[in-house]
Amino acid sequence: MRSARAPWVALVLDVCCVLVFVIIGRASHTKGEAVGGIASTAWPFLAGLAAGWLAARAWRRPLALRPTGIAVWLCTVALGMVLRVVSGQGTALAFIVVALAFLGLFLLGWRLLARLAAAKLAAR
Repeated sequence: MRSARAPWVALVLDVCCVLVFVIIGRASHTKGEAVGGIASTAWPFLAGLAAGWLAARAWRRPLALRPTGIAVWLCTVALGMVLRVVSGQGTALAFIVVALAFLGLFLLGWRLLARLAAAKLAAR
């Protein structure tokens, strides 16, 4: 993924990871999948994701696990939790742990898989 589209594809994949996290979380707590509810839950994490992209300048090396992936992951969770507190949403310790685990697995996981696929293609 070295084309000019690579950063856009990476950003879309990151946004999808956050949305999957939110949708699964809301469904598991029977909060529903209404667009308004999803948006209300997702915006703090999407803002954190945007901050992570800016902090890491992720568009330069969107597939890099370090520093890009780690910065995007930690900013997404940290700022997401801060914004949840500021907006009156909950941040129980168990939720923070789940968010760290899920978003770490997904935001770092797709990057790892993409790098492995690229390495396999380069070896041909």
